[in-house]
Amino acid sequence: MQRSAETPGAVSHMALPSRIPVTVIIPTRNEARHLGRCLEGARLCAEIYVVDSQSTDETVEIARKFDAKVVQFHYGGGWPKKRQWALDSLSFENDWVLLLDADEILTPELANELEHAIRNPRFQGYYVFLRLNFLGRVLRFGDSGFSKLSLFRHGKGHFECRLRDQDDSMGDIEVHEHVVVDGLTGSLKHALLHENVETLSRYIAKHNEYSNWESRVLGQGGEGDRELPPTLLGTQAQRRRWLKRWFYGIPGSPMFLFLYRYVFRLGFLDGVPGLIYCGFQSTQMFHTKAKIFELKSKKNRSSV
Repeated sequence: MQRSAETPGAVSHMALPSRIPVTVIIPTRNEARHLGRCLEGARLCAEIYVVDSQSTDETVEIARKFDAKVVQFHYGGGWPKKRQWALDSLSFENDWVLLLDADEILTPELANELEHAIRNPRFQGYYVFLRLNFLGRVLRFGDSGFSKLSLFRHGKGHFECRLRDQDDSMGDIEVHEHVVVDGLTGSLKHALLHENVETLSRYIAKHNEYSNWESRVLGQGGEGDRELPPTLLGTQAQRRRWLKRWFYGIPGSPMFLFLYRYVFRLGFLDGVPGLIYCGFQSTQMFHTKAKIFELKSKKNRSSV
């Protein structure tokens, strides 16, 4: 059973060793604009895998310049997706795994904390807070940041499977599946920086894939297993899942989500980027609800 606790003890400010005994996994597909910054921080770790999906830009060349191990993932639908496939298939030199996206940056402060955290034998995994930089501004309001279980002992963590019947219209990477860890988990103090410099057009395209996936999960369910149960009294991920299921049933919920994020959670204090971010989050909910309606309508017509 997954449990959460705060990381005990203060983090030392001793100098980091040259290579932290952690294996980093970075999934990519045409991430040349981001990957160099990600690898610059990740090079503090002893082993780096870039798990690529046949990129047509300079992603692979950049990865090799940083001496990362490049492997290609060919998605044929179903489960597992990219990161779980990497956990199942790759050979690891280290006992600990750190999952990073190409637009995430491991800071020296977080690396220092991480290096000390993995020495504690009580903990099998750690949550890391993700701080978003959106349209050139670090978002501090609007319920924009969140914690995710990015660091765990190899063999102790795996992604929940929420839907086995998937295809490439939903992307080849886990969307809102979370890592489940067998054992005690803690929380790191320093944040992981999410700094996306892609265009809004690509942002919209990626979230279109996400809404394809989410509409299937929420509208039809699947044949998943070992899912995190939605509950108001669980982890942040479980609370968000409980609130989402409840919220999706309310008429006009995309509008209420915008008001919640932009007004009640003070998203307006993040200026125009905050307005756009809150608007996009509510729009994605609208797209997901519309696709759920479409799926149910098709099912009803086929049953007549």
